[in-house]
Order: sequence, then C-alpha cells, then structure tokens
Amino acid sequence: MSTVKITKIFPYIVAVGLFVLASVIYFHPILNGKKLLQSDITQFRGMAKEISDYRTENNAEPYWTGASFSGMPAYPISAYYPNDFVRSLDQALRFLPRPADYTFLYFLSFFVLMMALKVDWKLAVLGSLAFGFSTYLIIIFGAGHNAKAHAIAYMPLVLAGVLLVFQRRFLIGFIITGIAMALEVYTNHIQMTYYLGFCLLILGIVEFVNAIKKKKLRMFTKQAFIILCAILLGIGANAPRLLAMKEYSEHSTRGKSELTLNLNGSKKELTSGLNYEYITQYSYSKLETFNLFIPRFMGGGTIEELGTDSNFYQFIAARAGKKAALEYSKQVLTYWGDQPIVEAPAYIGAVIFFLFFLGVFLVKGRLKYWLVAATVFSILLSWGKNFEGVTNFFIDYVPLYNKFRAVSSIQVIAELCVPILGVLGLKEFFSKERLITEKQEALKKAMLFFGGLIIVGFGLAHIFGAFEGLRDAQQYSEIPGFLEAVIADRKDMLFSDSVRSLILTGISGSILWLLLKNKLKSFLAILGITALILFDLISVNKRYVNADDFKLAKKIERPFEASMADKSILKDKAHFRVINYTVDPMNDGSTSYFHQSIGGYHAAKLGRYQELFDFQIAKNNMQVLNMLNTKYFIVADREGNVEAQQNRAANGNAWFVEKIKVVASADEEIAALDSLNTKSAVVIDQKELNLSDTINAVNVSIAQDTTASILLTDYKLNLLTYVASVATTQFAVFSEIFYKEGWNAYLDGELVPHYRVNYVLRGMQVPTGNHTIHFKFEPAVIEQGRVFSLISYALLLLISIACFFYDKKKKSIALKNS
Repeated sequence: MSTVKITKIFPYIVAVGLFVLASVIYFHPILNGKKLLQSDITQFRGMAKEISDYRTENNAEPYWTGASFSGMPAYPISAYYPNDFVRSLDQALRFLPRPADYTFLYFLSFFVLMMALKVDWKLAVLGSLAFGFSTYLIIIFGAGHNAKAHAIAYMPLVLAGVLLVFQRRFLIGFIITGIAMALEVYTNHIQMTYYLGFCLLILGIVEFVNAIKKKKLRMFTKQAFIILCAILLGIGANAPRLLAMKEYSEHSTRGKSELTLNLNGSKKELTSGLNYEYITQYSYSKLETFNLFIPRFMGGGTIEELGTDSNFYQFIAARAGKKAALEYSKQVLTYWGDQPIVEAPAYIGAVIFFLFFLGVFLVKGRLKYWLVAATVFSILLSWGKNFEGVTNFFIDYVPLYNKFRAVSSIQVIAELCVPILGVLGLKEFFSKERLITEKQEALKKAMLFFGGLIIVGFGLAHIFGAFEGLRDAQQYSEIPGFLEAVIADRKDMLFSDSVRSLILTGISGSILWLLLKNKLKSFLAILGITALILFDLISVNKRYVNADDFKLAKKIERPFEASMADKSILKDKAHFRVINYTVDPMNDGSTSYFHQSIGGYHAAKLGRYQELFDFQIAKNNMQVLNMLNTKYFIVADREGNVEAQQNRAANGNAWFVEKIKVVASADEEIAALDSLNTKSAVVIDQKELNLSDTINAVNVSIAQDTTASILLTDYKLNLLTYVASVATTQFAVFSEIFYKEGWNAYLDGELVPHYRVNYVLRGMQVPTGNHTIHFKFEPAVIEQGRVFSLISYALLLLISIACFFYDKKKKSIALKNS
C-alpha cells in the first residue's frame, strides 16, 4: 500500500480507534467480564428464556411462546427470521461487549454522516463524541432500552445516504441508504424509525422548496425516486420481521378493540390505536425543555442522591442523626416535572447547544433550515398534552402516530440535529473562506443569545415553577419543614447547573475567540472544545449510568433465582399455568423464566388477553383462571414468605362442554364470563361461527358422553398433540390462546376448522371415534416475508451493480470525447 493511500485512510483508522477506546473506557467494567444491570433486559430474559431454550435445543425458531400471557407470538419478544443477512452485518458492526457496542455504533454512524457532509475528520470526531455521549442516549442503557438505542444508532447512517443522493452522488448514496435503512428497520424499534421518517420528511420538504426556487424539479424527482427505492428495498430486506409485526399489531393492545364498553359500563371511545392518556402520559412541559442544556433544571431524575451539604441532609441530621441523614439522602425525590417517572434529564449538552446556536448564526443554506425546523418540530411534539392543538392533530390525522406512547421520546430528532448543526457551525468557523468579522458577529450573537436563554430559563423557573413534584404530598407532607428542605435543594440544583452551563458556554466562546485572535492554533481549539464536550456530558452521564451499575455476568445472564415456591412447582412435570400474586402479574417477566405464566412483561401484549385480565382475572374470577389451566398460585403468607398453592379446580389442558352459548358481540362475550361455568359451558361470538347449523342456535345443548376423554400427550411451543375418544360428536375447549394468524388444527392429519371461544381460547368439534388432534403453529407470514426479503436483497445488489457499470461507461465515453 502506497504512502499516499495510508495517509488518506489514516484519519479514519484513528477515528475508529478513538471510538473503540471511548466506548470501552466509559463502560470499562466490561473489561472485567461484568455486564450492565438493565431492568427491562432482566424482564426480557424472563420472557425470552423459553424461546431461547427451544432455539438451542432444536436449532429452529418456534415463533410462539407459552411462557407469557398464557401464550403469544414470539415476534415482539425474540424471533430470528430466514434470510436475515442484515443481522449478520449488524453483528459484525457490534463487535464490542454490550453496551459499548451500541455506543460505538453511535460514534461510527455519526462519523459517516459527517464525512457525507464533507466535514474535517477532527471536527467529525468531535461531533460523533457529542452525539454518542448525549445523556439520553446513555441513560436508556440503564433502563434496558437496547432496541431504542440500536435504532437511534443507525439514524445518522440513513441520513448520510440520503444526503449523498441530494449531493448527486447517486451510487454511493443509494447503497448507503439501502443498507442503512435495512439496519435501521432490523433494530425492531418502529417508533424510533417512525420519528426518523419525520426528520427525512422535513429534509425532503426543504429540498423540494429549494428545487422549486432553482427550477430543478426534474433533478429533485430523480433524487426522491432513488431515495425512495433505496428505503423501500431496505425495508423489504426486513419483510419477514415487518409483516409478522404488522400482522401481530392488529391483534395487540395497539390494534383496534371490539369492545364498546369500559369496565364501569360507560361507552368506550373507539380508536384504532392507543388512547390519548396513554400516548401523552410522558409529555414534556414547556418549561422542562430547558433541561436540554441545563441538566438538573427540574431536579434531574425522579430520584437522586444528595450530599452532606444538601438542605435535605441537614434537615434529617438535625432530627435523626448523621447516619439516618446519609441513608435517606441517597434517594430523594428531586424531579418536580409532570412526567410520572424520569430516569435522568434528556441533556444534550451546554457546549454542543452553544455550538448549535453558533451554527444558526453562521451556517447558510437549506441544511440549516432543515436542522432548525426538525429540532423545533421535535420539541413542540414532545410537549404532548401541554401542546394539545398540535398533538391532537397528529393523533387524529397523521398515520400511525396514535400507535406509540411516550411522546417525549420524539426529542431524539433534536438529539440528532443539534450536534449536526453544531459541527457545521464549527466547520464554518474554522473555514478560511469566511470573513473574520462574520465569525466574530456570529460568536457574539451565539454567546449572548444562548447565555441569555440560560438566564431566562432560570428566571422562568422561579416565576412559574412551583418546585413541587407529583409524589411530594404522599412522601414529604407528614413532617413540617420536610418539603421545604427538598424544595430548597431543587432550587440549589437549578442554580448550580445554570451557572455550570453559563461557565461552559463562556469557556467555549473564549476558546473560539482566542482562535480568531490567532492566540490559539486550530488543532488546540478543536482539542479544547472536544475536552469540554466530554467533560460536560460524561460528568452528567456518570450520575446516572456508571461502574456501580455493572454486575457479574453470571448474575445478569441468570437474573432470577428460583424461590422455594418455584422449586416446588417445578417438580410437577405436567403442562399447566402459574399466576404470581406477589408481583403485578401483567408487569412480571420473572415467573415466565421458570413457568408457563398467566402474566408477563411487554407493552404490546395481545389486546384480547389484556381485556380478559382487566374484566375478569383482575377481579379474581376463578372460572376464568380455571379455564386457563391455572394450577398454581404463588402467594405470600402473613410473614411475607412466598409459597405455592395448588388449584385443584383447574380445568386441565382440554375438556368437553355440555352447552354452547352463542352471543352477538364482544361485549356480550366478555360479560358472559362473569357467570359462565367454564367446565360445562362455552361462549362464542356468532361472528366467529362457520359451524354446523346445530351450533348456530342461541343456546345449544350437547348430549353428554360420560366415556369421552381428551388428553394432551405432547407439548412443544409450536406443536401440541392430543388424543381424543368420543362416542358421540362433542365440542372440545383447549386451554390455549387462540391466534388465527398461524395456528392450524388437524384431526387425524386433516386440516379442520377451530374457533375462538371464551374470548381468548380455542375450541373445535370432535366427531365420533378415536382421534389424534394436532395444533401446529404455521405462520404463512414468515414464508411470504422470506420471498419479499430475497427479492429486495437481489434488487439492491443488481441495481447497485447496474449503476456502477453505467457510471463507468459514462465516464469512459466522456474521457474518449474529451
């Protein structure tokens, strides 16, 4: 390799090396084999264990799990799909231990974006570190939002490809956009990808307006077509995953409910998505936006540790002693915003935000308009219920917007756009083509405007802020002076962090001023700004995610220890279900780690099952628990000891009923379970029926066969085998969740119809004789997706090759004619 080539690639080698070092140093416990304790991932391990065990034992995918919510598709939990070449590429890029792998992806992806924008590699490294160490992007690891981090990490890469196409670098732009979009969709966090779509849409609008002004609509149409093709092929590469999730979402809590009544009997607001309160539960207040550049503007996270200098510590120490004060000061409710819980502030950084404003005053052209518009757009939508007009419009009229909760998370667009414009501002500031007077003017404006904004925020907090949190009344109202001490600390936090942001702004501005006065070389100036950014962000991040959060790998990989109750239940080798009353059953992955659980842990569970829980299980309807074959209850005795209680009334795996009750609606079906004897009767919504005329009557009695028997003889996640013997035609009910998009019933090897009964279960007619019944999970959507993905891969490859040779031919002709 020639010296010239080495010189060319050397900066990129250095950049990648720095990203590896930064990722590993921040999460240095991974070098000792430790892993980050992540609450959501702990629950995920419980939910996914049965799937993972099946995968290991059979080297195949079940696509179904019986361990959670009495049974559900594995798609939203853990599923590997055929022809998933994107997965192999992603794993190659994420070669570091978690979560350093995602952090490295943040850096690398943003660096590629900076290269696409023709930014000097040193400034590109600065911007990548600012983006990757943004507090929100780090603290989501602590909560275990790995899929979200994964999706955010590929956002800059998608933007890089799209911008390259708009720069008329069609071939490389098409390839990067297609591959990046495939990686982005692979992460399986549709909400983040959806928000990226808004960012791309705003960029497209800006480019479209520019094309109209410059009369270049033909070129814009070509660019838009190339981008759209690349995006569609990237999406198509994930067809099995997307089609499966789309199919499932219609049956999940994010789909449309058939119920028209609420629990209290009132008329239900019909919606095809989540309800308004759930969507907007996590809404930023307008004032809270200041914590994007003043970290503890509203007290930081919900709970923070305060030191011995705090008012809270002094208050406790004066009444209960220093030891008690030290203990109580470790968990103080410091957050005083409107959101139910906040892990940490979504702090982008005072230094990078200052550079953002420098970009606002120094950068010219449509890139600035795009970045500013996208930033403002994301902040306005993050206000949610605090900006009702806009939020209601998006919920009611913008496709898919009502499918996602936590509107505050749309601020990821600002997390991305702020450092981009900040780096572009520095690029212009370091450019020799810009006049010094222009730079001086922009620097003054940025310092005055941003510094003034910090001061205004501080003032507004004291004018309009009550400094009182949602939980203060229940936590601090009993002892006089308690709440006042906490409020004093909240005000101190606001003051100290406001001063901190002002100081960082002043130092940043001073470095750039010294550069203008030729008192500092450009390399040292970049080094100084980079050091400030790292100090600014890492010092805040360490408050929330640090070495203390890492535990021994063994503890993380096996997060749950079997209790005496679990061990007792595990001795029973039959197939049954367990409900754990020592936890919230519908937010519990621990029971699924050991047993087939009535509960589970997932935001998008089957909608009908959630309704069954709300209307029946939550009311402790034993007939419903019996029909789900709930053989054991895990409960705590009076002393708090956990024990297992056997339910001898459980219906078993399958049984024959004597009576069929046909109802006219979902409302009637769920209500019928209030008094239904599930051992002897079954309720069916008439819309489900394509049965014989004998069952279309309102109430059908079936001649009782005292000799009839039906037994589960083999249980696998995706294959259940029963043997039945009946003297006359009977109707069997199975304690398995009905899911028409994949489960097929076979009677003696022949496909036969089966029906949804008792709101969530399976039922079928069994004719006279001895029979073998199989239920097989055979989701057609996987095969359909496999074909689409292969076509997408092929087109992505063939179009890229064709474009390469076309460009080569054009250059060859141009060379001959020159």
